[in-house]
Amino acid sequence: MGNPMDPDAALMLRVKQGDRHAFEELVDKYKQPVINLVCRTLRDPTEAEDLAQHAFLQVYKSAYRYQTTAKFSTWLFTIARNLCLNEIRRRSRHPADSLDQHFGDDDDQPARQLPDYKAFAASETVLHRELQQKIEAALADLPENQRTAIQLCRQDELSYDDIAEVLGCSLSATKSIIHRAREALRQRLKPYLRTGVWREDEK
Repeated sequence: MGNPMDPDAALMLRVKQGDRHAFEELVDKYKQPVINLVCRTLRDPTEAEDLAQHAFLQVYKSAYRYQTTAKFSTWLFTIARNLCLNEIRRRSRHPADSLDQHFGDDDDQPARQLPDYKAFAASETVLHRELQQKIEAALADLPENQRTAIQLCRQDELSYDDIAEVLGCSLSATKSIIHRAREALRQRLKPYLRTGVWREDEK
């Protein structure tokens, strides 16, 4: 749990007092992780930055409600995920408004970073560009809660308890979600790692 001595919590207390510089520090620290989470949740890099900005705007507007008993990063990622889920529901009602949900080939896209795949890869050769693309494709095939859980696992300051809070699940359910996600990624990538050939029928 957060406490007044936690740097992020201390910054949020300053934000509650109207300190814009403190808010900018939090944005600088968490902007990229939030963009990455949004991009992988929506599978739409074109709107990731806009929705991330919306998340920070909501943080700023809700600063007066923030309590140091809530870890800032957990609070922030919960807000971001809820906004994503709202957007997914909106798109399901208005599918014609949805944008292309596939990742592009532009290397400058902010969310095209390598996930934490230490659990299913032991060699630095996995940094190869082609494998990175296959990992992105495998992640895109995961259910939203599994995809989000894997993304949150990359945040070093987040414990399983924190991830459970963001997902709105019990600790045991969260561990199960993460285990299933990692196993799905292993199975999806195993043929490619073994042969170097990507077969669409192995989904």
